[in-house]
Amino acid sequence: MSQYILHPLPLAGLARIEHRSHEDARGAFSRLYCEDSLERFGAPFHIRQINRSLTRGRGSVRGLHYQAGPTPESKYITCLQGQVWDVVVDLRSHSPTFLQWHGELLQAGQASSLLVPAGFAHGFQALTDCAELLYLHSADYAPAHEGGLSVHDPRLAIEWPLPVINLSARDEQHPWLDERFTGATL
Repeated sequence: MSQYILHPLPLAGLARIEHRSHEDARGAFSRLYCEDSLERFGAPFHIRQINRSLTRGRGSVRGLHYQAGPTPESKYITCLQGQVWDVVVDLRSHSPTFLQWHGELLQAGQASSLLVPAGFAHGFQALTDCAELLYLHSADYAPAHEGGLSVHDPRLAIEWPLPVINLSARDEQHPWLDERFTGATL
């Protein structure tokens, strides 16, 4: 029996993964990741890197980041503390949902994760004063192949639940999309 229930989301390849939780008087146990289960669902994901982010300040936004070129990466994201509005943007030029975004509420104790395929930009807004995320990455970080989109880009028209605050200097500099943007190379 699988430890997961995979829920496809409106953008092809994007999925919310519901973890089965086993509870008793001592507490609860959930398997956060199982490569075999994902392969059986047709969503193979091999881990190359694991990262953690801790974001302070309700309304703080990180993103929108992506990695393309010869090292595109998929992400598997789980909220360990607090609550975030997690946003992805489809950057695959061949996709029928090119430049469309989707948001999901991720919160600690929710027993779910977000599976983000390669070719998507990712970001999130902290909805609590402290939010901690665990990221599993399918590729090593390659600074030469990273990119970013502006969280304020009117072409994307992302509906952030709170006013955007605390952008990093790097994220503040991401340009708006124009006609020259052809998507992320995979």
